[in-house]
Amino acid sequence: MDSGITIRPYVHPVTVRFHDVVIASTDHALELLEPNHSPVLYIPFDDIYLVHFEKTDTRTQCPWKGTASYWRVRGQGEASEDAMWAYEDPNPGVAAIQGYGAFDPQKVTFE
Repeated sequence: MDSGITIRPYVHPVTVRFHDVVIASTDHALELLEPNHSPVLYIPFDDIYLVHFEKTDTRTQCPWKGTASYWRVRGQGEASEDAMWAYEDPNPGVAAIQGYGAFDPQKVTFE
């Protein structure tokens, strides 16, 4: 069965902030489009400032993408649980997002 997921390069620069702290900045984002979901930007780990993150024990399972791992973000004396997730070993149909993280838009801001 086809998931209907499309992954394509995102053609605009992206900066992600937690409060006033830049936690990611890239010209190489991917946009994942999934039926019945808002588009999600995936940022290469090389462009995420991982000093602000700590992996949590949270895991979720998606039948199309695989198992997601989550990270807590810290900045300016604040923290937010599970603000970033990644599919570290994604299913073959979405292998393009391996090595990329995505962010909860309710916990960070995008520019």
